[in-house]
Amino acid sequence: MDITRRHILATGLAAGALAIGPRTALAAPKFNVVATTGMIADAARVILGESGEVRALMGPGVDPHSFRQTRSDIVALIRADLTLYHGLYLEAQMEEFLIDLARKRPVAAVAEGLSRDRLLSHPDYENRLDPHVWMAPNIWTDVVAEIAQVLRSARPDLPAEEIAAMDARTAAYRGEVDALHDYAIDVLKSVPEQARVLVTAHDAFSYFGREYGFEVLGVQGISTESEAGLNRIKRLVDVLVQREIAAVFVETSVSDRNMRALIEGAAALGHKVEIGGELYSDAMGEPGTYEGTYPGMIDHNITTIARGLGGNVPARGMAGKLTAGL
Repeated sequence: MDITRRHILATGLAAGALAIGPRTALAAPKFNVVATTGMIADAARVILGESGEVRALMGPGVDPHSFRQTRSDIVALIRADLTLYHGLYLEAQMEEFLIDLARKRPVAAVAEGLSRDRLLSHPDYENRLDPHVWMAPNIWTDVVAEIAQVLRSARPDLPAEEIAAMDARTAAYRGEVDALHDYAIDVLKSVPEQARVLVTAHDAFSYFGREYGFEVLGVQGISTESEAGLNRIKRLVDVLVQREIAAVFVETSVSDRNMRALIEGAAALGHKVEIGGELYSDAMGEPGTYEGTYPGMIDHNITTIARGLGGNVPARGMAGKLTAGL
């Protein structure tokens, strides 16, 4: 199903404007939402449509594991009608502030409600769960539903027409997310079985690997705050050489230093490894681009991984919108 973002945003708006009247619609104050990550902000922005304004604290290339709120961020969060954050210890450096803010202002951790049997733990982080659930669209669609529910609950006085419009936009957006899952199943099965090993800068792709049958090896742990030791790099170099893995992937929000070390280490042992592409892990692409939306981010990742590991993919991804020459 190919649903354009413009169509999703517009769904129900015309009917709502007719029912409310143009003067009232213009006069109504916009609901002010602050979201920590771009992935959350993208869903909230589409669901709210023209009735709300959504600001993402973390832009392209920003690492949420190490992000600390600035003074201007604190002001925006305090003034917001609603704050949406991921939870599951993704915003590790902000967690204490967000919990405190929740005692005074409307705040919701939108991924915390996921059933624990769907979440992954990590042996290096006792009592912590892997927060990177957006990497599996079939899980993220339930987070989108939670975002929609929180937005509706925060606005109990909405007219029935706008509630209906929000529901329609939510359904359309979730349909787009579901289409990503179908696309992933289709193109990733074209990757040769022996090549289904995804080597990245940190363990952000474990949910991706579980859902689509890929072994995932990260130089760092699930948090970029963890250090990648020389022994870890040496072990991964040995894996690359022994299993003849031809490509590794860098990430937009993590330094490529360790990945370059892997390539150089493999070369020293006579095995050539290339950069299979750059992936969006903890942040989306530039605002105003297709890759700067959640569907574009995941379309890019699926397409880049499949192509980099020898699969067959459309030239410009699922929706034909990826940057030319990807």
